[in-house]
Amino acid sequence: MAIIETEAALHEAHRDNHTHRDVNGGWLRPAVFGAMDGLVSNLALMTGVAGGAVSQQTIVLSGLAGLSAGAFSMAAGEYTSVASQRELVEAELDVERRELRKHPKDEEAELAALYEARGVEPQLAKAVAEQLSRDPEVALEIHAREELGIDPGDLPSPLVAAVSSFASFGLGALLPVLPYLLGATALWPAVLPALAGLFLCGAVVAKVTARSWWFSGLRQLALGGAAAGVTYALGSLFGTAVG
Repeated sequence: MAIIETEAALHEAHRDNHTHRDVNGGWLRPAVFGAMDGLVSNLALMTGVAGGAVSQQTIVLSGLAGLSAGAFSMAAGEYTSVASQRELVEAELDVERRELRKHPKDEEAELAALYEARGVEPQLAKAVAEQLSRDPEVALEIHAREELGIDPGDLPSPLVAAVSSFASFGLGALLPVLPYLLGATALWPAVLPALAGLFLCGAVVAKVTARSWWFSGLRQLALGGAAAGVTYALGSLFGTAVG
Protein backbone atom coordinates (compact mmCIF):
# COMPACT_ATOMS: atom_id res chain seq x y z
CA MET A 1 0.00 0.00 0.00
CA ALA A 2 2.86 2.37 0.87
CA ILE A 3 4.49 1.58 -2.49
CA ILE A 4 1.29 2.41 -4.38
CA GLU A 5 0.89 5.69 -2.48
CA THR A 6 4.53 6.58 -3.15
CA GLU A 7 4.16 5.86 -6.85
CA ALA A 8 0.96 7.90 -6.96
CA ALA A 9 2.75 10.81 -5.31
CA LEU A 10 5.56 10.54 -7.84
CA HIS A 11 3.09 10.52 -10.73
CA GLU A 12 1.37 13.60 -9.35
CA ALA A 13 4.69 15.38 -8.87
CA HIS A 14 5.72 14.54 -12.41
CA ARG A 15 2.40 15.75 -13.78
CA ASP A 16 2.53 19.02 -11.83
CA ASN A 17 6.15 19.80 -12.74
CA HIS A 18 6.13 18.57 -16.32
CA THR A 19 3.91 21.15 -17.96
CA HIS A 20 5.27 23.09 -20.92
CA ARG A 21 4.78 26.67 -21.97
CA ASP A 22 3.34 27.67 -25.32
CA VAL A 23 6.26 27.74 -27.76
CA ASN A 24 4.29 28.14 -30.98
CA GLY A 25 4.58 31.93 -30.83
CA GLY A 26 0.92 32.75 -31.49
CA TRP A 27 1.07 36.01 -29.50
CA LEU A 28 4.39 35.95 -27.64
CA ARG A 29 6.71 36.47 -30.60
CA PRO A 30 4.89 39.47 -32.13
CA ALA A 31 4.34 41.00 -28.69
CA VAL A 32 8.00 40.72 -27.75
CA PHE A 33 9.28 41.92 -31.10
CA GLY A 34 6.70 44.69 -31.15
CA ALA A 35 7.69 46.08 -27.75
CA MET A 36 11.41 45.83 -28.49
CA ASP A 37 11.03 47.35 -31.94
CA GLY A 38 8.81 50.15 -30.64
CA LEU A 39 11.29 51.10 -27.94
CA VAL A 40 14.43 50.87 -30.05
CA SER A 41 13.11 52.42 -33.26
CA ASN A 42 11.27 55.33 -31.66
CA LEU A 43 14.08 56.06 -29.19
CA ALA A 44 16.58 56.02 -32.04
CA LEU A 45 14.31 58.18 -34.20
CA MET A 46 13.80 60.77 -31.47
CA THR A 47 17.46 60.92 -30.46
CA GLY A 48 18.44 61.28 -34.11
CA VAL A 49 16.03 64.17 -34.58
CA ALA A 50 17.10 65.73 -31.26
CA GLY A 51 20.74 65.50 -32.35
CA GLY A 52 19.93 67.91 -35.15
CA ALA A 53 19.17 70.65 -32.60
CA VAL A 54 15.53 71.02 -33.62
CA SER A 55 12.61 72.29 -31.55
CA GLN A 56 10.87 70.31 -28.85
CA GLN A 57 7.69 70.29 -30.94
CA THR A 58 9.54 68.66 -33.83
CA ILE A 59 10.92 65.93 -31.55
CA VAL A 60 7.47 65.15 -30.13
CA LEU A 61 5.87 65.16 -33.58
CA SER A 62 8.58 62.80 -34.85
CA GLY A 63 8.00 60.46 -31.91
CA LEU A 64 4.22 60.38 -32.39
CA ALA A 65 4.60 59.86 -36.14
CA GLY A 66 7.08 57.04 -35.53
CA LEU A 67 4.69 55.46 -33.03
CA SER A 68 1.66 55.48 -35.31
CA ALA A 69 3.48 54.56 -38.51
CA GLY A 70 5.47 51.79 -36.83
CA ALA A 71 2.49 50.29 -35.03
CA PHE A 72 0.41 50.06 -38.21
CA SER A 73 3.39 48.77 -40.19
CA MET A 74 4.16 46.08 -37.62
CA ALA A 75 0.51 44.99 -37.43
CA ALA A 76 0.14 44.82 -41.21
CA GLY A 77 3.41 42.94 -41.58
CA GLU A 78 2.57 40.42 -38.86
CA TYR A 79 -0.93 39.84 -40.22
CA THR A 80 0.34 39.27 -43.76
CA SER A 81 3.22 37.07 -42.61
CA VAL A 82 1.16 34.85 -40.32
CA ALA A 83 -1.77 34.68 -42.76
CA SER A 84 0.55 33.60 -45.58
CA GLN A 85 2.18 31.00 -43.37
CA ARG A 86 -1.21 29.67 -42.29
CA GLU A 87 -2.47 29.51 -45.88
CA LEU A 88 0.62 27.56 -46.90
CA VAL A 89 0.09 25.10 -44.05
CA GLU A 90 -3.60 24.70 -44.91
CA ALA A 91 -2.70 24.05 -48.54
CA GLU A 92 -0.30 21.29 -47.48
CA LEU A 93 -2.96 19.84 -45.19
CA ASP A 94 -5.36 19.72 -48.14
CA VAL A 95 -2.74 17.78 -50.10
CA GLU A 96 -2.36 15.31 -47.24
CA ARG A 97 -6.13 15.04 -46.83
CA ARG A 98 -6.55 14.15 -50.53
CA GLU A 99 -3.80 11.55 -50.32
CA LEU A 100 -5.43 9.96 -47.30
CA ARG A 101 -8.71 9.79 -49.18
CA LYS A 102 -7.27 8.47 -52.47
CA HIS A 103 -4.49 6.21 -51.18
CA PRO A 104 -5.32 5.21 -47.58
CA LYS A 105 -3.25 2.02 -47.62
CA ASP A 106 -0.18 3.74 -48.99
CA GLU A 107 -0.46 6.44 -46.34
CA GLU A 108 -0.91 3.79 -43.65
CA ALA A 109 2.22 1.99 -44.86
CA GLU A 110 4.07 5.30 -44.90
CA LEU A 111 3.11 5.94 -41.29
CA ALA A 112 4.19 2.46 -40.25
CA ALA A 113 7.54 3.01 -41.98
CA LEU A 114 8.00 6.24 -40.03
CA TYR A 115 7.48 4.42 -36.73
CA GLU A 116 9.83 1.63 -37.81
CA ALA A 117 12.49 4.21 -38.62
CA ARG A 118 12.18 5.44 -35.03
CA GLY A 119 12.85 1.99 -33.60
CA VAL A 120 9.37 0.48 -33.29
CA GLU A 121 9.17 -3.23 -34.19
CA PRO A 122 7.65 -3.76 -37.66
CA GLN A 123 4.56 -5.67 -36.51
CA LEU A 124 3.82 -3.18 -33.74
CA ALA A 125 4.42 -0.23 -36.08
CA LYS A 126 2.00 -1.73 -38.60
CA ALA A 127 -0.64 -2.34 -35.92
CA VAL A 128 -0.33 1.20 -34.53
CA ALA A 129 -0.51 2.75 -37.99
CA GLU A 130 -3.58 0.66 -38.82
CA GLN A 131 -5.35 1.68 -35.63
CA LEU A 132 -4.54 5.37 -36.02
CA SER A 133 -5.67 5.36 -39.65
CA ARG A 134 -9.24 4.28 -38.83
CA ASP A 135 -10.32 7.87 -38.12
CA PRO A 136 -9.51 10.18 -41.09
CA GLU A 137 -9.13 13.26 -38.87
CA VAL A 138 -6.83 11.48 -36.43
CA ALA A 139 -4.83 10.13 -39.36
CA LEU A 140 -4.53 13.64 -40.82
CA GLU A 141 -3.32 15.01 -37.50
CA ILE A 142 -0.74 12.24 -37.10
CA HIS A 143 0.57 12.63 -40.65
CA ALA A 144 0.73 16.41 -40.25
CA ARG A 145 2.75 16.07 -37.06
CA GLU A 146 5.07 13.39 -38.42
CA GLU A 147 5.60 14.70 -41.96
CA LEU A 148 5.08 18.46 -41.68
CA GLY A 149 5.91 19.03 -38.02
CA ILE A 150 2.69 20.98 -37.36
CA ASP A 151 -0.46 20.63 -35.27
CA PRO A 152 -3.54 21.27 -37.45
CA GLY A 153 -5.55 22.29 -34.39
CA ASP A 154 -3.03 24.84 -33.14
CA LEU A 155 -2.23 27.09 -36.09
CA PRO A 156 -1.24 30.70 -35.31
CA SER A 157 -3.92 33.37 -35.72
CA PRO A 158 -3.10 36.33 -38.02
CA LEU A 159 -5.47 38.57 -36.05
CA VAL A 160 -3.89 37.68 -32.70
CA ALA A 161 -0.43 38.31 -34.13
CA ALA A 162 -1.47 41.67 -35.62
CA VAL A 163 -3.22 42.94 -32.49
CA SER A 164 -0.37 41.80 -30.23
CA SER A 165 2.19 43.47 -32.46
CA PHE A 166 0.20 46.70 -32.77
CA ALA A 167 -0.45 47.06 -29.04
CA SER A 168 3.06 46.13 -27.89
CA PHE A 169 4.78 48.35 -30.48
CA GLY A 170 2.54 51.26 -29.47
CA LEU A 171 3.34 50.79 -25.79
CA GLY A 172 7.06 50.48 -26.44
CA ALA A 173 7.17 53.48 -28.76
CA LEU A 174 5.13 55.59 -26.33
CA LEU A 175 7.73 55.32 -23.56
CA PRO A 176 10.30 57.78 -25.00
CA VAL A 177 7.52 60.18 -26.08
CA LEU A 178 5.66 60.20 -22.77
CA PRO A 179 8.09 62.45 -20.82
CA TYR A 180 7.73 65.13 -23.50
CA LEU A 181 3.95 64.86 -23.37
CA LEU A 182 4.16 65.32 -19.58
CA GLY A 183 6.19 68.51 -19.90
CA ALA A 184 9.84 67.49 -20.28
CA THR A 185 11.95 69.98 -22.23
CA ALA A 186 15.22 68.02 -22.48
CA LEU A 187 16.17 64.73 -24.11
CA TRP A 188 17.47 62.83 -21.08
CA PRO A 189 14.07 62.44 -19.33
CA ALA A 190 12.93 60.60 -22.47
CA VAL A 191 16.09 58.51 -22.82
CA LEU A 192 16.29 57.24 -19.24
CA PRO A 193 12.82 55.60 -19.01
CA ALA A 194 13.27 54.18 -22.52
CA LEU A 195 16.56 52.55 -21.52
CA ALA A 196 14.94 51.25 -18.34
CA GLY A 197 12.12 49.85 -20.49
CA LEU A 198 14.63 48.09 -22.72
CA PHE A 199 16.26 46.44 -19.73
CA LEU A 200 12.85 45.43 -18.36
CA CYS A 201 11.75 43.96 -21.71
CA GLY A 202 14.93 41.93 -21.92
CA ALA A 203 14.48 40.71 -18.34
CA VAL A 204 10.86 39.71 -19.04
CA VAL A 205 11.89 37.78 -22.15
CA ALA A 206 14.31 35.82 -19.98
CA LYS A 207 11.32 34.42 -18.09
CA VAL A 208 10.41 32.31 -21.13
CA THR A 209 13.96 31.43 -22.16
CA ALA A 210 16.97 29.76 -20.57
CA ARG A 211 18.91 33.03 -20.21
CA SER A 212 19.34 34.83 -16.90
CA TRP A 213 17.23 37.98 -16.47
CA TRP A 214 20.21 40.27 -16.00
CA PHE A 215 22.03 39.00 -19.10
CA SER A 216 18.97 39.35 -21.29
CA GLY A 217 18.17 42.77 -19.84
CA LEU A 218 21.71 44.11 -20.25
CA ARG A 219 21.94 42.76 -23.79
CA GLN A 220 18.78 44.57 -24.85
CA LEU A 221 19.87 47.71 -23.01
CA ALA A 222 23.23 47.68 -24.82
CA LEU A 223 21.67 47.17 -28.25
CA GLY A 224 19.04 49.85 -27.77
CA GLY A 225 21.52 52.28 -26.22
CA ALA A 226 23.94 51.75 -29.10
CA ALA A 227 21.21 52.44 -31.66
CA ALA A 228 20.20 55.64 -29.85
CA GLY A 229 23.82 56.79 -29.55
CA VAL A 230 24.58 56.21 -33.23
CA THR A 231 21.46 58.00 -34.45
CA TYR A 232 22.11 60.94 -32.10
CA ALA A 233 25.63 61.26 -33.51
CA LEU A 234 24.32 61.09 -37.07
CA GLY A 235 21.63 63.65 -36.25
CA SER A 236 24.24 66.01 -34.83
CA LEU A 237 26.47 65.50 -37.86
CA PHE A 238 23.73 66.06 -40.42
CA GLY A 239 22.25 68.91 -38.43
CA THR A 240 25.56 70.71 -38.44
CA ALA A 241 26.09 70.02 -42.15
CA VAL A 242 22.61 71.26 -43.09
CA GLY A 243 22.85 74.24 -40.78
